[in-house]
Amino acid sequence: MKHSIYSRRWFAVVLMAVLASMVSCSKSPFLDKKPNTNLVVPTTLVDFQNLLDNTNVIGLTPVLGEMSSDNFYLVYNFWQNLDTKEQNAYIWAADIYGGQGQVPDWDVPYQQVFYSNVVLEGLANVKIDSSNAVQYNALKGAALFTRAFAFYNLAQLFAPPYDSHSAGTDLSIPLRLSSDINAVSVHSTVQQTYDRILDDLHLAEGLLPSIVPYANRNRPSRPAAQALLARVYLSQRNYPQATLSADSCLQSIPNSLFKYDTLNAIQIYPITQFNSETLYQGTFLTYTQALAGFFYPQCVIDSMLYQSYDSNDLRRFFFYKTTSTGSPYLRGSYNGGVYPFGGLATDEVYLIRAEGRARAGNVSGAMSDLNTLLNTRWKAGTYNNFTASSAKEALDTILLERRKELAFRGLRWMDLRRLNKEGANITFTRNLNGTFYYLRPTDSLLYTLPIPPDVIAFSHMSQNKRQ
Repeated sequence: MKHSIYSRRWFAVVLMAVLASMVSCSKSPFLDKKPNTNLVVPTTLVDFQNLLDNTNVIGLTPVLGEMSSDNFYLVYNFWQNLDTKEQNAYIWAADIYGGQGQVPDWDVPYQQVFYSNVVLEGLANVKIDSSNAVQYNALKGAALFTRAFAFYNLAQLFAPPYDSHSAGTDLSIPLRLSSDINAVSVHSTVQQTYDRILDDLHLAEGLLPSIVPYANRNRPSRPAAQALLARVYLSQRNYPQATLSADSCLQSIPNSLFKYDTLNAIQIYPITQFNSETLYQGTFLTYTQALAGFFYPQCVIDSMLYQSYDSNDLRRFFFYKTTSTGSPYLRGSYNGGVYPFGGLATDEVYLIRAEGRARAGNVSGAMSDLNTLLNTRWKAGTYNNFTASSAKEALDTILLERRKELAFRGLRWMDLRRLNKEGANITFTRNLNGTFYYLRPTDSLLYTLPIPPDVIAFSHMSQNKRQ
């Protein structure tokens, strides 16, 4: 018998049930069908667009990496009431799931991969002519982008950090390149995973529209593909290519930063969704309580992180709130709502280019990028440009500001993985009611999460080692 990642819960009824469960407001005919004995599949460009516009699936990003990172700590009584996987990810347990399956951090990205493959296969049967070529290319680019984004997010959790010396043999995630639910799932290598991600993104870059669709920020564009390329190269520690991709992105979206001193401070969520810096909309999976922001002050911001913001730095005010006792907790992010932003935005791209320039010894260019960004974050008239006397000083400053700017964006776990590969020696500690837990650079196996047990059971893939 063949075993497939797709043969789970929502894929068990094959394509018909998946498509029939999509957005109820869509006017696409195949979405209105109810499951019956007939196989209902998308066939038109409108069908494919509706499939990729399903924000109940597309654009959702994992949370277990953020749960494992060092931006916050949890009050013990609150931690006790969390879901098992959140509890165990927080303390870097060898067994995160406690035997539970159906893990959204694995399932949802593979659902995104499935949708992408359905679109790519369907497009292969569409005749291209002058009337539909632009839409066809945009859809193909969007499907490739979506698949690459899903594979990338999966690799940051369930595959080892990229290491050029071992990437050809390190086991990674299955690369599903077909919607066939009967296809066998097998490990790829880390190198194969990144090669596929980069191939998909480079192809998407040439197909996607050159302008960010500001009315439909859930749809990818060429700048979004370039921003994701920069992030992927950064995670590989391929800093020259990360810099080039970031530069290509910023060249196509000039002056997209907005000044924080123009935000409405009395709003609950001052940073609105779909602001001018958003290149591609994404949201953390919504099962998490610990990272649900405004409603859970028991998720306390790391004191060193919070105190690192200057009193004139508006990020301290707009990213966080404080309780009556002065304890800081998450206020909101680029989503303008409860759950943190997991997409792509201009500020990240500036920081990637700044880091790449610093690593290449271009101190003036690096600090120019950093100052361009930070000048929009401080109270008007209070910001004085940072300077650096060496590439190392520039890099240290940029990495600190990267953590401050991109906190709770799902990026810290990737940064911890790559920076410890370079000898950063970042160690951190959890204290739960007097019991201490540690994650050290030498605990390298704990930087790769286990594959959910139900996936192991039906696929017979080998489990990631944690001990």
